[in-house]
Amino acid sequence: MQHTLFLLFILLTSFHPPETKVYICGPAGAKKYHYKENCRGLSACRHEIIKTSIAQAQDFGLTLCGWED
Repeated sequence: MQHTLFLLFILLTSFHPPETKVYICGPAGAKKYHYKENCRGLSACRHEIIKTSIAQAQDFGLTLCGWED
């Protein structure tokens, strides 16, 4: 029972609804998305930082920044 509750907790805390907002670097060429606008992974961004939905970022093929996983 405890193992099942632990797995349920992991699933629920790792799920982000599609309306969750994330940040990406620039209008094109981004490879990662970020939960925090001041993420270390965005420090080298030379374009505008854009706020979008996690669903749209994933539709673009972007993956979560390694500093935030």
